[in-house]
Amino acid sequence: MAWYNFWQNKDMEEKLNPAQPYYDHKTEPSREKVVNYERAYEDLEIVNRGVNLIVDDASEIPIAVGGQVQGMSSVIKGIKRSRVELLLNKEPNPFQDISTFRRNLITDYLLDGNIFIYFDGVHMYHLPANKVTIHASDTTYIERFSFNEKVDYKPSEIIHIKDNSFYSIYRGVSRLKPALRTMVLMRSMRDFQDNFFKNGAVPGLVLKSPNTLSEKIKERMIQSWSARYRPDAGGRRPLILDGGIEIDSVSNVNFKELDFQSAIAENEKIILKALGIPPMLLDSGNNANIRPNMRMYYLETILPIVRKINFAMERHFGFKCKEDITDIPALQPELRDQSQYYSALVNTGIISPNEAREALGFDLVEGHDELRVPANIAGSAVNPDEGGRPPEGEDSED
Repeated sequence: MAWYNFWQNKDMEEKLNPAQPYYDHKTEPSREKVVNYERAYEDLEIVNRGVNLIVDDASEIPIAVGGQVQGMSSVIKGIKRSRVELLLNKEPNPFQDISTFRRNLITDYLLDGNIFIYFDGVHMYHLPANKVTIHASDTTYIERFSFNEKVDYKPSEIIHIKDNSFYSIYRGVSRLKPALRTMVLMRSMRDFQDNFFKNGAVPGLVLKSPNTLSEKIKERMIQSWSARYRPDAGGRRPLILDGGIEIDSVSNVNFKELDFQSAIAENEKIILKALGIPPMLLDSGNNANIRPNMRMYYLETILPIVRKINFAMERHFGFKCKEDITDIPALQPELRDQSQYYSALVNTGIISPNEAREALGFDLVEGHDELRVPANIAGSAVNPDEGGRPPEGEDSED
């Protein structure tokens, strides 16, 4: 029995999942600190570009709302198809356009692994995933959702989309989690380079003295050097060394040896692969295989995300929700093959032209609901016994 209509039928209580009380009910906001991924999204160029690429592409795919799904007990009852169409493709609420709404959802999906949508019966509102806590139920599935531990929602009021996870049946895992170590390494390399330049791109110096100096003289000498020798300010003031003092460097490291460009490039590929983006799409080099990689990117990364959202909407509202890919340029070769496929079905009389038009995303045309009867040079396909040679006369004149 579904969790949202448990209270409607008490007689079926004994048919609940008997293992539910023994599940791991720890449903903290995230297994990892989301701030790690949020900071990486704000600071690291490749993370920002990769996440934005998926967010922008996935949010542009409209949803084709079909008829009611037969046999499915939806969460919301009595809502009209036109209202669902309006919510999913045009106006989710009075304050946001559909693009902003979808981009917020998919950003949460990538950074947190979860999407939470509040439906008040009229409009849909996005709830930031890192502030939503799932309270598990010992008998059904979810007892309630809470936002910032201040506002509680019934399970029937929340549309929850989770990414794949192993340890929890309630919350998904961010797609950036496998690349967390790589992102931390990239940040460390960047910080090291920044500190190198902040110090004037010159390693620290060691002053060697033949005599033992008192602590007071040492501190005074350090302050004097710090005030006068400042390459980070753009100038090097000449200094006079006396008393047998010599200068030595800590190391002979130069900036060329600190150039992590090759390592950073490899780490960027790891992050892109974790997100599901072929690195070639962001490579400015040879783009000979850009089309198959773009196709694979949509088929294996974008469309699965959109379908997970559509399945959740379909379960909540009860109407068939399917992604409309007719206007996606990267999938046009697939549509070309699809058009040839439907043309063959129409010309062989298997489906009607209107059925093919509907499958390809075109409007129906009046008078095109009948099956076409194919004809061949051997005669009529209605009756194969007829046709071919015209009937011969009884007698032929000489």
